[in-house]
Amino acid sequence: MRILHTMLRVGNLDRSIAFYTDVMGMTLLRKNDNVDYKYTLAFVGFQPEKEGAVLELTYNWDQSDYDLGDAYGHIAIEVQDAEATCDAIRNAGGKITREAGPVKGGSTVIAFVEDPDGYKIELIQKKPDFPMEL
Repeated sequence: MRILHTMLRVGNLDRSIAFYTDVMGMTLLRKNDNVDYKYTLAFVGFQPEKEGAVLELTYNWDQSDYDLGDAYGHIAIEVQDAEATCDAIRNAGGKITREAGPVKGGSTVIAFVEDPDGYKIELIQKKPDFPMEL
């Protein structure tokens, strides 16, 4: 078994696709309309679907906003350099809600970004690979 995708309902599909591709650096993998049921699905990711999990952006044609509720947490993405990634996201028009820095009570460097619909994305800085001790 493996995780295939995470689905997010979005209020403006073009805006969301632009955010995830232009700001976050993902690729639009596929997009299809369901005319009978009035929705469009767009799949975005850092790699092809057969190679790893992606995001499914679901746009219901008759709804432009959603209550995110308090059960949703965030999507986590590993990055090489959290501070540099925040700068790149900010320069591309993205919203940083927590600057890069160590997680409370730990040393892992994290940051948070918010997408156009208010979904949180955690950036987790990749830890350096340490040589194995003999």
